Amino acid sequence: MSAVVPARSPVKPAATGPRRSGRGLLVLGAIAFAFLAVSGQLVRLALTGQGDTVSIALNEPIGRSFARPDIVDRNGRLLATDLQVPSLYADPALLLDADEAIEKLRPLLPDLDEAALGRAFREPGRRFVWVRRGMTPDLAQRVHNLGIPGLAFRKELRRAYPLGRIAGHVLGSTNVDNKGLTGVERTIDDTAGIEAVLGADRSQRAPVRLTLDIGVQHGLEEELKAAITRYGARGAAGLILEARSGAIVASASLPDIDPARPAEWLDDTRADKLTAGAFELGSIFKMATIAMALDSGQAKLDSVYDVREPLTVGRFTIKDLHPAGRPLSVTEIFLHSSNVGAGMLALEAGTDQQRAFLARLGLTGPLVSETGPVASPLVPARWDKAETITISYGHGIALAPLQFATAVTALVNGGFAVKPTVIARGNVSGGASERVVSAATSTRIRELMRLNVTHAQGTGRRADVPGYEVGGKTGTAEMPARGGYKESAVISSFLAAFPTSAPRYVVLVLLFEPQGSAETRNQITAGLNAAPATGRVIARVAPLLDVLPVAAVKQ
Repeated sequence: MSAVVPARSPVKPAATGPRRSGRGLLVLGAIAFAFLAVSGQLVRLALTGQGDTVSIALNEPIGRSFARPDIVDRNGRLLATDLQVPSLYADPALLLDADEAIEKLRPLLPDLDEAALGRAFREPGRRFVWVRRGMTPDLAQRVHNLGIPGLAFRKELRRAYPLGRIAGHVLGSTNVDNKGLTGVERTIDDTAGIEAVLGADRSQRAPVRLTLDIGVQHGLEEELKAAITRYGARGAAGLILEARSGAIVASASLPDIDPARPAEWLDDTRADKLTAGAFELGSIFKMATIAMALDSGQAKLDSVYDVREPLTVGRFTIKDLHPAGRPLSVTEIFLHSSNVGAGMLALEAGTDQQRAFLARLGLTGPLVSETGPVASPLVPARWDKAETITISYGHGIALAPLQFATAVTALVNGGFAVKPTVIARGNVSGGASERVVSAATSTRIRELMRLNVTHAQGTGRRADVPGYEVGGKTGTAEMPARGGYKESAVISSFLAAFPTSAPRYVVLVLLFEPQGSAETRNQITAGLNAAPATGRVIARVAPLLDVLPVAAVKQ
């Protein structure tokens, strides 16, 4: 038998050529049409104002921050710098449960505004919400470990102050976007400049160098803290200036401030007492009155004035706290801190000359400072005989302590006006400029300051530091109250220069509302608290300033 082979169906060849090419074109056309439709819809939304949510969602995560230059002291020691820190944000569209997310965050972020965050999470179309900016790495890791979908981090720049509160008032602070708010930080924004950044790129600008010496700054702050404890004061302030240039070597106000906590600037008790307020400074102002008398030629150091009787102007009577009971020379008026004597010198000069002299010293107009606004002088609207007398011994005119210390610097440096500066430009020490008193007047003032510390009757003898030729003047000013002054509440101060033979530094120390103690014989006058506190400041910082005691130089 022969095998029967079934017939095979004919095999059709696969389609090729034009038919296959046409099908591909159809697919590509469909894709292109879909893209055009989406693009057209986006354009329509943009033109009708319905694309705002999309725009915000795209732009908001790329928040702008600012890169700042470092801040260093005169010796190059770091005071402020930018650090990269994690900031937490949320994409509400990716949150599985907004309430649960907030509940999980609560233990780690107890100060979170939960109500505001909940509203932001539920806002229609919202794709970006800041949760916490500027977190520590440890806190960021703990948040990350919660594993909440929709939360993420991005790096930002945040200002850091490695020395904590030291020089806080001078340095100032920045906001959440790293822009300067106060102090030198604000001045940097206005002068040196900062850079807008989209990420966490540090500034490449050269560091801003200050005239501060951070070692001297620390010594000043520590001695002021000790003085507050020792004399029961409510606050204190201190300033060290270069006599020739006005460069600020140290500046402190207590209670102090943390530059990393901008909210502390809202606490009035922490305001910078050297610049933020104007105070009647009391008898340290007699330095200006006596300088006026000497510079005009109306009096000499040995000129004698009969101070036995009080001065009377209308219903006001001006007398001395400890009357000498005899006529006093100009030198003795300074040593005894005689209010009557100062008033007589001012009356002899006249009101017009007094106003002109104080204006020449820069005490009646505004002062500009790189650390921020300085309180304007409070001068009497009516400047007559009574005001002429009271101003002569530091009442009736209120000044920021920085402004008065700057004026006195001119009285001791040979007679040249200076401008207080804290940002070094070129050399740390600048140069003095306009002459405001004669060299002879400056010499006489230095002699009086030194005598006030070395003489047995001098009010500043407790400020003496062997070997350093300290000279200075005390001031005890009653603080104003409704209808008059509070006798038991004073600002005690001591304004010093050293070494007085050729002053290099001017030092001002103020104690606010010191209390009497056994050490001060229950008194609150400056000779018993501010003067010795100043002596301790000088003894501590003079070696840091390369000022050697006279005995050491002679060896």
